[in-house]
Amino acid sequence: MTHLPALVTLLTVLLLFGTMWAVGHARGKYGIKAPATSGDPAFERAYRVQMNTLESTVMFLPTLWLAANYGFSGWAGVAGLVWIVGRVWYALTYLKDPAKRGPGYMVGMLGWAALLVLACVGVGRAMLV
Repeated sequence: MTHLPALVTLLTVLLLFGTMWAVGHARGKYGIKAPATSGDPAFERAYRVQMNTLESTVMFLPTLWLAANYGFSGWAGVAGLVWIVGRVWYALTYLKDPAKRGPGYMVGMLGWAALLVLACVGVGRAMLV
Protein backbone atom coordinates (compact mmCIF):
# COMPACT_ATOMS: atom_id res chain seq x y z
CA MET A 1 0.00 0.00 0.00
CA THR A 2 2.92 2.37 0.49
CA HIS A 3 3.50 2.50 -3.27
CA LEU A 4 -0.13 3.12 -4.17
CA PRO A 5 0.32 6.92 -4.41
CA ALA A 6 3.07 6.35 -6.98
CA LEU A 7 0.74 4.14 -9.02
CA VAL A 8 -1.98 6.79 -8.76
CA THR A 9 0.51 9.38 -10.01
CA LEU A 10 1.31 7.22 -13.04
CA LEU A 11 -2.41 6.74 -13.70
CA THR A 12 -2.84 10.51 -13.49
CA VAL A 13 -0.14 11.00 -16.12
CA LEU A 14 -1.95 8.47 -18.34
CA LEU A 15 -5.23 10.31 -17.77
CA LEU A 16 -3.59 13.59 -18.80
CA PHE A 17 -2.16 11.91 -21.88
CA GLY A 18 -5.59 10.51 -22.73
CA THR A 19 -7.23 13.93 -22.54
CA MET A 20 -4.41 15.41 -24.62
CA TRP A 21 -4.85 12.68 -27.21
CA ALA A 22 -8.63 13.28 -27.31
CA VAL A 23 -8.06 16.97 -28.09
CA GLY A 24 -5.51 16.19 -30.79
CA HIS A 25 -7.82 13.61 -32.32
CA ALA A 26 -10.73 16.06 -32.26
CA ARG A 27 -8.57 18.77 -33.87
CA GLY A 28 -7.87 16.47 -36.78
CA LYS A 29 -11.40 15.09 -37.03
CA TYR A 30 -13.10 18.49 -37.01
CA GLY A 31 -10.39 20.52 -38.78
CA ILE A 32 -9.63 22.82 -35.86
CA LYS A 33 -6.20 24.34 -36.53
CA ALA A 34 -4.01 25.41 -33.60
CA PRO A 35 -4.10 27.78 -31.82
CA ALA A 36 -7.91 27.87 -32.15
CA THR A 37 -9.81 26.55 -29.14
CA SER A 38 -13.30 26.77 -30.54
CA GLY A 39 -15.20 25.31 -33.44
CA ASP A 40 -17.17 22.10 -33.49
CA PRO A 41 -18.97 21.42 -30.17
CA ALA A 42 -17.36 17.95 -29.93
CA PHE A 43 -13.91 19.55 -30.14
CA GLU A 44 -14.86 22.14 -27.54
CA ARG A 45 -16.02 19.38 -25.16
CA ALA A 46 -12.72 17.52 -25.59
CA TYR A 47 -10.79 20.73 -24.99
CA ARG A 48 -12.78 21.54 -21.84
CA VAL A 49 -12.26 18.01 -20.52
CA GLN A 50 -8.52 18.42 -21.01
CA MET A 51 -8.38 21.85 -19.37
CA ASN A 52 -10.67 20.88 -16.48
CA THR A 53 -8.62 17.75 -15.83
CA LEU A 54 -5.36 19.71 -15.94
CA GLU A 55 -6.76 22.33 -13.56
CA SER A 56 -7.94 19.64 -11.15
CA THR A 57 -4.62 17.80 -11.33
CA VAL A 58 -2.78 20.91 -10.11
CA MET A 59 -4.69 20.64 -6.82
CA PHE A 60 -4.79 16.86 -6.72
CA LEU A 61 -1.13 15.81 -6.98
CA PRO A 62 0.32 18.00 -4.20
CA THR A 63 -2.53 17.00 -1.90
CA LEU A 64 -1.99 13.32 -2.72
CA TRP A 65 1.71 13.50 -1.87
CA LEU A 66 1.23 15.60 1.27
CA ALA A 67 -1.25 13.03 2.58
CA ALA A 68 1.05 10.16 1.59
CA ASN A 69 4.20 11.67 3.08
CA TYR A 70 2.58 12.71 6.34
CA GLY A 71 1.39 9.32 7.51
CA PHE A 72 -1.48 8.27 5.28
CA SER A 73 0.16 6.55 2.32
CA GLY A 74 -2.38 3.73 1.98
CA TRP A 75 -5.43 5.91 2.51
CA ALA A 76 -4.00 8.54 0.18
CA GLY A 77 -3.63 5.91 -2.51
CA VAL A 78 -7.21 4.74 -2.06
CA ALA A 79 -8.54 8.32 -2.15
CA GLY A 80 -6.37 8.93 -5.20
CA LEU A 81 -7.94 5.95 -6.96
CA VAL A 82 -11.36 7.39 -6.17
CA TRP A 83 -10.24 10.67 -7.79
CA ILE A 84 -8.99 8.80 -10.88
CA VAL A 85 -12.27 6.88 -11.23
CA GLY A 86 -14.25 10.10 -10.84
CA ARG A 87 -12.14 12.00 -13.39
CA VAL A 88 -12.37 9.21 -15.96
CA TRP A 89 -16.14 9.00 -15.42
CA TYR A 90 -16.35 12.80 -15.69
CA ALA A 91 -14.31 12.87 -18.91
CA LEU A 92 -16.19 10.10 -20.68
CA THR A 93 -19.55 11.55 -19.70
CA TYR A 94 -18.61 15.14 -20.60
CA LEU A 95 -17.47 14.02 -24.07
CA LYS A 96 -20.90 12.49 -24.72
CA ASP A 97 -23.27 14.82 -22.86
CA PRO A 98 -21.93 17.69 -20.71
CA ALA A 99 -25.20 17.88 -18.77
CA LYS A 100 -24.47 14.45 -17.26
CA ARG A 101 -20.91 15.15 -16.05
CA GLY A 102 -21.95 15.95 -12.47
CA PRO A 103 -21.75 12.50 -10.82
CA GLY A 104 -18.22 11.85 -12.10
CA TYR A 105 -17.18 15.31 -10.98
CA MET A 106 -18.60 14.69 -7.50
CA VAL A 107 -16.80 11.34 -7.13
CA GLY A 108 -13.53 13.02 -8.12
CA MET A 109 -14.12 15.85 -5.66
CA LEU A 110 -14.91 13.35 -2.91
CA GLY A 111 -11.53 11.70 -3.48
CA TRP A 112 -9.78 15.06 -3.48
CA ALA A 113 -11.61 16.26 -0.36
CA ALA A 114 -10.56 13.09 1.48
CA LEU A 115 -6.96 13.77 0.47
CA LEU A 116 -7.22 17.35 1.67
CA VAL A 117 -8.45 16.21 5.09
CA LEU A 118 -5.67 13.59 5.31
CA ALA A 119 -3.03 16.12 4.29
CA CYS A 120 -4.27 18.70 6.79
CA VAL A 121 -4.35 16.16 9.61
CA GLY A 122 -0.92 14.81 8.70
CA VAL A 123 0.79 18.18 8.37
CA GLY A 124 -0.98 19.54 11.44
CA ARG A 125 0.07 16.53 13.49
CA ALA A 126 3.68 16.89 12.31
CA MET A 127 3.75 20.57 13.26
CA LEU A 128 2.54 19.83 16.78
CA VAL A 129 5.27 17.31 17.50
